[in-house]
Amino acid sequence: MKRLLLSFTLLLSAAALHAENWSNWRGPAHNGSSSEKNLPASFTKTEGVKWAVELPGASAATPVIWGDRVFATAADAKNGQQAALCLDRRTGKQLWRADISEFTTDGQYSNSCSPSPVTDGKVVVFFFGTGDLVAFDVAGKKLWARNLGPFAFQWTFSTSPLLHDGRLIMQVLQRDVAVRGRGKPTGNESFLLAIDPATGKDLWRHVRPSDAVAESREAFSTPLPFEHNGRKELVVVGGDAISGHDPANGRELWRWGTWNPTRIGHWRLVPSPATDGNVILACGPKNAPVYAVKAGGSGGLTHKALAWQSHVQPTEDTAEAAPTKNERDLTADVPTPLLYEGKFYILNGTKKKLYCINPADGAVVWSGDLGGRSVFQASPTAADGKIYVMNFDAEVFVIQAGGAEFKLLHQASFKDAGDDTRHRSSIAISQGNLFVRTGTKLFCLGK
Repeated sequence: MKRLLLSFTLLLSAAALHAENWSNWRGPAHNGSSSEKNLPASFTKTEGVKWAVELPGASAATPVIWGDRVFATAADAKNGQQAALCLDRRTGKQLWRADISEFTTDGQYSNSCSPSPVTDGKVVVFFFGTGDLVAFDVAGKKLWARNLGPFAFQWTFSTSPLLHDGRLIMQVLQRDVAVRGRGKPTGNESFLLAIDPATGKDLWRHVRPSDAVAESREAFSTPLPFEHNGRKELVVVGGDAISGHDPANGRELWRWGTWNPTRIGHWRLVPSPATDGNVILACGPKNAPVYAVKAGGSGGLTHKALAWQSHVQPTEDTAEAAPTKNERDLTADVPTPLLYEGKFYILNGTKKKLYCINPADGAVVWSGDLGGRSVFQASPTAADGKIYVMNFDAEVFVIQAGGAEFKLLHQASFKDAGDDTRHRSSIAISQGNLFVRTGTKLFCLGK
């Protein structure tokens, strides 16, 4: 019996060593990966399910997890409210709920509950496309609330808040004039904002200029915290450019652009930046290339600052192009790239094709067709040697990470009858479990 108890204790200790929180939409390292182990490789919506709970409404947000609490958002169609939710990670039981305000939708299967929450285990912050920014303690006590709008976006605005180094960072990259009655008639600024998470008061505000026009000024990305050779940065992508900023004051340190030299006016930007520590990826929209910017730059950067790009746009001067891989399908209009165990994984959601890439030179290790019935707009996540991603139809795919070739391990549908949501939520990984968000339910998978 003593040996049995010792073995059980060691097993629990080993599991605890790998348990990680998923505090923001891209996980503990802000790159879509986790060090979690012993995760499931196969499951259905009835098998391998620890619990499944009904949600009051749809959302494209990724749930975030800290310890035994799960935080999520929902657009409650019954009362028209956008809700902030806290669930018990062990059982799925709702611990608390706060209705914030009326949600909005653009009629394209998106709603204002799309931004993912963020937490540091003490404060949890919810942001909504209506501009509502609300902070609670993890027990559900409201600490403060404010509204950052109005916003000049053609579509329902979404960016996920970032908590880093004691600052709450918000990014608003928008049009300079109103569109569809949204925003001020003129003078809408694109900006970065740092807020004290304890009080909701501004720490600094930095206006980020842009040469983009019309919809190309709009970005739905989230800033990336980054450090290179001792220099801390916030990396921001959108408005036809990628830039690095000083977290202490928002000052711009460097900028590269553009993937849009002819200033096409309908190239809104969705994917957030990704990095391996040496290069930073910017994914141009609408079949534009993926660009790898060398870390450590200062000031205005030219094409010489690019380590590589996936292909050449017809509008580009090929003499100015960086080393090019000539992979025309290596593009990401919506999904943010994943970094896992030294490789980038880039998902072409429209063609349902996943690429494994060497960060240093952009060489393709392998690529594979995921298939399925619909496109992907959720971003891939990974742990325990496996990549997880879900398509519009709530089909979850499990792919083997690494290796010399593409290998699809498993595929399962999580869609319920009557669920007409276009599923965009990324799969969160925490405390030995997978968290799969559909239009009607939240599933906790694993032991």
